[in-house]
Amino acid sequence: MKIVSFNLNGIRSAISKGLLEWLKQESPDIFCVQETKAQPEQIDGLALQSIGYEHQLVHSAEKKGYSGVAVFSKEKPDDYFLGMDYPYCDNEGRVIRADFGDVTVVCVYIPSGTTGGVRQAVKMRFLDTFTDYLMELRKTRPNLVICGDFNICHKPIDINHPERHMNVSGFLPEERKWFDRLIDLGFVDSFRVFNKEPDQYSWWSFRAGSRQKNMGWRIDYHIVTESLKPRLKSAAIHWQAEFSDHAPVMLELI
Repeated sequence: MKIVSFNLNGIRSAISKGLLEWLKQESPDIFCVQETKAQPEQIDGLALQSIGYEHQLVHSAEKKGYSGVAVFSKEKPDDYFLGMDYPYCDNEGRVIRADFGDVTVVCVYIPSGTTGGVRQAVKMRFLDTFTDYLMELRKTRPNLVICGDFNICHKPIDINHPERHMNVSGFLPEERKWFDRLIDLGFVDSFRVFNKEPDQYSWWSFRAGSRQKNMGWRIDYHIVTESLKPRLKSAAIHWQAEFSDHAPVMLELI
């Protein structure tokens, strides 16, 4: 099973830049998208079907042109759910769950707190709610793949010049502590199973030269339950795709 997760910063824009051709070449079984910035009717579902993605789950934000997640798959999921049944965050279109055999894929777009205190508080509340959601889900679906844009760098190795970002949302002590707790609860950062090198990032700001100089952040993940660790085949960041300010991240399971 090959799963690709990609914050597209607008799916319509990415399609106009060649996303479908890239997707056809990479051919993941499951394609998880964050920040669609589109309502379901604005996404070219027929074009996605034409390259094999017959099954399309879209959870859009009530606010048009904002947030949103989607899961496109070649095989029909056995079951699926949009949102976490928490209205305060479900209206922003941030979570989709899809079950494929004994594996459950959770596509998530965790809020950013970079605009200030109010949104940082929303982010921290979301993190607590999301943890409760995952722990409850794991009781009946033990093999979880949580993929998406977490808007958090977990370790200093995951961010350029960590000393400069200690007080910046995305690398705050309380956010990193939440990530530590998630790992302690029995979850695995799949990328670090295969790659322990520094300077491996998945997001770069639009600031001139940040991508060329690799002044980035690793905020896009495939986090899996410990039960799936023996089934990990590979995990990687795909540097070559340039349809967004993010890079896609890939996971393969045996």
